[in-house]
Amino acid sequence: MNSKKVAFYTLGCKLNFSETSTIARSFKDEGFQRVDFKDNADIYVINTCSVTENADKRFKSIVKQAQKVNPDAFVAAIGCYAQLKPEELADVNGVDLVLGATEKFKITDYLNDLTKNDFGEVHSCEIEEADFYVGSYSIGDRTRAFLKVQDGCDYKCTYCTIPLARGISRSDTMENVIKNAKEIAEQDIREIVLTGVNIGDYGKGEFGNKKHEHTFLDLVTELDKVEGIERLRISSIEPNLLKNETIDLVSKSRAFVPHFHVPLQSGSNDILKKMKRRYMKELYVDRVFKIKEVMPHACIGVDVIVGFPGETDEHFLETYNFLNELDISYLHVFTYSERDNTEAAEMEGVVYKNVRAKRSKMLRGLSAKKRRAFYENQLGTERTVLFEGENKEGYIHGFTENYVKVKTPWNPELINTLHKVNLTKIDEDGLVRFDFVKALVS
Repeated sequence: MNSKKVAFYTLGCKLNFSETSTIARSFKDEGFQRVDFKDNADIYVINTCSVTENADKRFKSIVKQAQKVNPDAFVAAIGCYAQLKPEELADVNGVDLVLGATEKFKITDYLNDLTKNDFGEVHSCEIEEADFYVGSYSIGDRTRAFLKVQDGCDYKCTYCTIPLARGISRSDTMENVIKNAKEIAEQDIREIVLTGVNIGDYGKGEFGNKKHEHTFLDLVTELDKVEGIERLRISSIEPNLLKNETIDLVSKSRAFVPHFHVPLQSGSNDILKKMKRRYMKELYVDRVFKIKEVMPHACIGVDVIVGFPGETDEHFLETYNFLNELDISYLHVFTYSERDNTEAAEMEGVVYKNVRAKRSKMLRGLSAKKRRAFYENQLGTERTVLFEGENKEGYIHGFTENYVKVKTPWNPELINTLHKVNLTKIDEDGLVRFDFVKALVS
């Protein structure tokens, strides 16, 4: 069994990527050799997502892709979709094993026999049983790692299946997060991105109980002290959980960068109420103002959903105008898609698919405009760039601390290095050119 090859495919969020990495390391400990998904492998593991309809559909084409390379390979499905609809995945031609939320971390225990099955074998728990925490981090590329600090969610947003797929909110222990951060630092990785389902809820369920032993502020305070990590980035954090103290800490921090991703979902209070979000748009304005007050150069990304049931043209325009006037940097636009077992799927006022698509296109256009304005605002400033490892059409790319994407002619010596640069102009492809000032870490 030791010479067997395994390949992984990850759909969805940063959290899934961190968990795939951890699961891949458990295969390595069992003597498996990891290969690329397009290569011939004995086992293909697909980590699924169920946030959108599209992620569901892609699963089938990924299974076909694996079977084309090796028709005799053993195919396992794990992740959110595997927890929500295990039987549906098990019915997909070529799938041999489906593991739910708690079983996925024990996947190697299920692989004693790699004979192809006529029907997919399912091992999935009741989601109430997903009440323990498994720490994870990904080190897929050399420049950054995704560090999981929290899992699950206690919120009841009416469109969301994540609580059904991942269970209750629970956190890693502070001790383990710091240990993982130090392990990452030892591997010459420059940046850590904190990830979870609802990371602002950090501390809940840290030792298996509901009360908070630590808060998110405690976590970022301690992580800021870890030596060897040049950059720490908070990924997505709910506006109601992003406290002034955290914003102030980031503004004075050694390692935390001035980049926030704060989900909004709608600029209409009527729709926010129907979504059962835990804030109104006035709080969102307050959070943006606070960030920009202490860090005028900060980058602020926004999640927004279009086409939610009951969203009229007036509601949509309210969202569009709200975002247009707000000092934000870019949008992640999600077209609402019905998910089974959610309140929203039963709501009246269904928005036609073509209207959803049109609204999505309008907001993506606004996002491009916002990003361009943010980049223009950064021209003439001195920033620090961390260079990535990929050669894209003769160029190497990197990101400044405040998430401006830059490019310069390919030079492999720049990979995973930090440089102070002066941002000079925006290219025809919307990326920023610069002049080198000095090397910081090479």
